[in-house]
Amino acid sequence: MLALYYYPGNASLLPHMMLREIGAAFELRLVDRTSNGQKSAEYLRLNPNGRIPVLVDGDLVLFEAAAIALYLADRFPEAGLAPAMGTPERAAFYKWMVHLTNTPQAEYYAWFYPHAQVSDEAAAVALKQAAGERLDRMFDVISGQLGDRTWLLGERFSAADLFLFMLIRWGRGMPRPPRSLPNLNALAERVVARPAVQQALEAEGIKAPLF
Repeated sequence: MLALYYYPGNASLLPHMMLREIGAAFELRLVDRTSNGQKSAEYLRLNPNGRIPVLVDGDLVLFEAAAIALYLADRFPEAGLAPAMGTPERAAFYKWMVHLTNTPQAEYYAWFYPHAQVSDEAAAVALKQAAGERLDRMFDVISGQLGDRTWLLGERFSAADLFLFMLIRWGRGMPRPPRSLPNLNALAERVVARPAVQQALEAEGIKAPLF
């Protein structure tokens, strides 16, 4: 059986939502960040980086949320969470998955954890502010690319939309949250309306405001 090591609301939410969409049997294994469970010797044997999530599938141990998402899309093609291999739509899917993990997701680290990068308080404040401004510009670009389409790939729902929803959710405490952009808010509302997503949020104890 698949096992997902998670913490509520963390990057593990992406593969968790995917597993609910897929409908495969899986086990959730909580990694308690409040007690630094991700730094325990047991967990570091799974992910030496001490980051969440990890997916275990038989002998396979996989970390990095985007890598897990791509694996699940390939492992369960019947779920339709990615377009067919070798198509232009699949290329667009890769574009969005790589962009979301390399650009806004990476930038959130500076927003949430500025003190992990600088020790001076004034520098940390400046770093957080600069990260927030960069995130604003990133979401402006994503909003412009989305336009009036239903999903990132047009009328086709994919794991990229789940990824974007998670990142929109992470920004709910920003001075200008991503939901303030009307089409990003509309996409997030469509994602939240999906039964599988509701199941994942409920299982993680995530309450309103969702994003």
